[in-house]
Amino acid sequence: MLYTQRKYLRFLLVAKNQHGVHSPFVYQLITKCFYKKTPKNLWGNFLNAKQYLFNENKKVTDFVTGPKNFKRNDRPVPKIMKVSGLSKKKAKILIKTVHYFKPKNILGIGTSLSFITSAIKTGNENAAITTLEGCTETSKIEAGVFEGIKLNGVEIINSNFSKTLSKCAQKKQFDCIFFSGHRTKQPLLNYFEECLKTIHNNSFFIFDAIYCSEEMQEAWSIIKKHPKVTVTIDLFYFGIIFFRKEQAKEHFKIRV
Repeated sequence: MLYTQRKYLRFLLVAKNQHGVHSPFVYQLITKCFYKKTPKNLWGNFLNAKQYLFNENKKVTDFVTGPKNFKRNDRPVPKIMKVSGLSKKKAKILIKTVHYFKPKNILGIGTSLSFITSAIKTGNENAAITTLEGCTETSKIEAGVFEGIKLNGVEIINSNFSKTLSKCAQKKQFDCIFFSGHRTKQPLLNYFEECLKTIHNNSFFIFDAIYCSEEMQEAWSIIKKHPKVTVTIDLFYFGIIFFRKEQAKEHFKIRV
């Protein structure tokens, strides 16, 4: 926690708003997406999913690796939501980003009890989403949430990420991939390399918790330098990368 707080203070010293950005693509993204208000109807849809989860009293197993907020891996759903759930700010960033780009085929690696998937699906209800989940009980809860709030077009694959990701990468191209299930350096880099097989020019990846540890910062730094990556946007809460060949390689830290 202290590591992240220190990093946030340093981030604020160097991060910019739209006035410090000279890339038309990024300028439009900031002004038309990040700095726009979240549409009320979309936010209401996300809150419905959140409330649905608060009513769950089951325990699930958390396979997320990296810094822990609990001593045990099996924990009640409401407690996970209070400590590790998607914050209001992060949910709004996700909803607005997906609403802005409207990706059609989306892959989620780790779902945070359907929070992330619900936010993404809220941003574009027409998207086809595949989510990878390691815990069987979590998968059941997520399926119940999606059915209860009538979110269609979501496929939940319950298996170890390393076993299923390669198969997903061979099946189709993805417009957007969200990385949340691993918060350690090497597994994240392995998944990143595997997912590069699925990209096209307008694909983008979103990485969660890039400031949660020194390991994640190292992974983020390596990802930024990859030759296929052109534009990177560090929002502190998320790291977003693009593969647009028409863009010069450039890195941005943006306050949101």
